[in-house]
Amino acid sequence: MGLGRTDIWRTGIVHAPMAQILRDGGVAGHEVTWLDNPGRFRFIADPFGVWRDGRLYLFAEAYDYRVKVGRIDVFVFDRDLTLLEHCPVLNEPWHLSYPVMVHDTDGTLYMMPESGKSGQQHLYRAIDFPYRWERVADFCFPGAIVDASPIFHDGRWWLFYAPWGQCATDRISLLHVAWAERLTGPWHPHPGNPVRRDIRSTRPGGTPIVTETGLVLPTQDCARTYGGAITPLHVTLLTPDRFGAEAGPPLTPPPAFAPYDDGMHTLSAAGDVTLIDVKHTDPSVAGRAIVELDRLVLRRARRAVGL
Repeated sequence: MGLGRTDIWRTGIVHAPMAQILRDGGVAGHEVTWLDNPGRFRFIADPFGVWRDGRLYLFAEAYDYRVKVGRIDVFVFDRDLTLLEHCPVLNEPWHLSYPVMVHDTDGTLYMMPESGKSGQQHLYRAIDFPYRWERVADFCFPGAIVDASPIFHDGRWWLFYAPWGQCATDRISLLHVAWAERLTGPWHPHPGNPVRRDIRSTRPGGTPIVTETGLVLPTQDCARTYGGAITPLHVTLLTPDRFGAEAGPPLTPPPAFAPYDDGMHTLSAAGDVTLIDVKHTDPSVAGRAIVELDRLVLRRARRAVGL
């Protein structure tokens, strides 16, 4: 996007399970608990969560346009969704986002954030939940990918993702699949990759879930704008060598969310609540120019002290 158009995301907790939202065809009419705005030209996005001991641990990307390197923060809520704590939990030299939380078949909790700018996909294991995470050394996935979304289904691990590639358009218009016997791999790319080509329903946008209608993968509709809506992709055929899917109607942010009604690009399940993010496109040229100037000053200051 240019200097005059800046996407600002806002994260919310919808008081309804994801399966119900899919049945309803959207989030309109459901109560939402919103996270606070972190400040001008900053945002919290890509929320994923787990419940533990009566508390919701919401993990999300924290991004500042002055830094342009995302980190992963945790927000801890009680059963009434009152915020109890917020702190950073994962920083790397490269950009991090989309912190998918996944339990292995033995119950071990992992985080699989997007880490494409490092050149490969990483998997992290909780060693002091929720504050400390270690990279899993024996995780094996061939190359960098975008918005990896795993699910254990029909006796195998499946991973839906967009290719990193050299063309930015591929990241919003191609869907790839891989499978493995174990979450840590080795992973086997589907021979039909890309299994789907469609800018409206390929890039993953949340947790795959199994509903009464079958396996559903939230995907992003990027036809009008990046992350313009969530398109439920109903997977009708999934084997190591075959794939079939049908796109449902897109889920868009309702007008009541204004000014954050320009897009929605995450829909993730967390028990009896669902996590979303919605966006407002800030048109301020002057404001963004000031942020870019601040970023250059900050970069020079860091270089001056050897950071």
